[in-house]
Amino acid sequence: MIVRLNNTTTSAIAREIDELHVERGEAAQGRVLTLVIVTEQAHLETALETVNAASREHPCRVIAIVTNAEDHQAGQEADQRTAAAQSSEDCVSYKDTNHDGDRTLDAEIRFGSDAGAGEVVVLRPVAALLDHSDALVIPLLVPDAPLVVWWPTNPPLDPSQDPIGTMAASRITDAMEADDRQATFAGLLAHSRDQDVDLSWTRITIWRALLTSMVQQPPHLPIRSVRVTGQAHYLPLELLASWLALKLKVPVTVERDPKAQAVTGVYFERPDGIMSMERHHADQARINQPDQAPQTISMPLRTAVDCMSEELGRLDPDEVYQEVIHTGWGMVDHR
Repeated sequence: MIVRLNNTTTSAIAREIDELHVERGEAAQGRVLTLVIVTEQAHLETALETVNAASREHPCRVIAIVTNAEDHQAGQEADQRTAAAQSSEDCVSYKDTNHDGDRTLDAEIRFGSDAGAGEVVVLRPVAALLDHSDALVIPLLVPDAPLVVWWPTNPPLDPSQDPIGTMAASRITDAMEADDRQATFAGLLAHSRDQDVDLSWTRITIWRALLTSMVQQPPHLPIRSVRVTGQAHYLPLELLASWLALKLKVPVTVERDPKAQAVTGVYFERPDGIMSMERHHADQARINQPDQAPQTISMPLRTAVDCMSEELGRLDPDEVYQEVIHTGWGMVDHR
């Protein structure tokens, strides 16, 4: 179910949400958080698909702010009318908010199958309102629930100084999806605060867990050095190497393969030989121990839904991530 409000106000949107809850016999108190997505129109639906799937585990109210709505406004009404004509009348509806004056804010409210385990509010403000985005979202927040902000593509230079970012309990970025990955992550490194985390880090959670378990198995021989291999220009690979350097306090080298996909292997040099974990197939890894038969384990590539589900379930600051980017990053040659 989608309700579209053209040339509206946040107070009108809030009233409409309350009325829809009453009509459907629902309550917003079941939402565990408010998730604000800040993105361009081209990436909106992909981001909403991700959070709708993740919200099955973490019911939330999603507020999506489209940062370039004016660029698409000319053809937007025609597209909406076409979509409405192709849908049943009870799926898409338009509401007159009786708001006079210049057009400043269009909105959509999505419920049911269009919104995951919660509701989705899509805001399309004119550019002048983006400098006051906090005023846009405050009337729509779920009371007494934490606020999370996610920039799926290009984040601000300093997310902690963003109008909405200053209010957030957690700020999530994804430098891997930015137009310029290296420059974006360099900016995040320079301005990162305790509430910040990047999904490049979340993508290596399984690697970190399995490597920790492998290193802790007997025999407990000293590790002399580590070699990490994987995709070139791949931030998760660089973060994994930085984490290993920080935790093991040994030299860590990175081998980058332009043909590789994701992280392909980690090799520990010990007095008895090389202990390693290699991605054997797209969904499997192989653990090699000196004088032992190889062991194959399941290790599928993490999806965006997996990463968002993890971050929405952990709203406390990720102290390890902060230590890695502030200390471990400088212990590895990232050239």
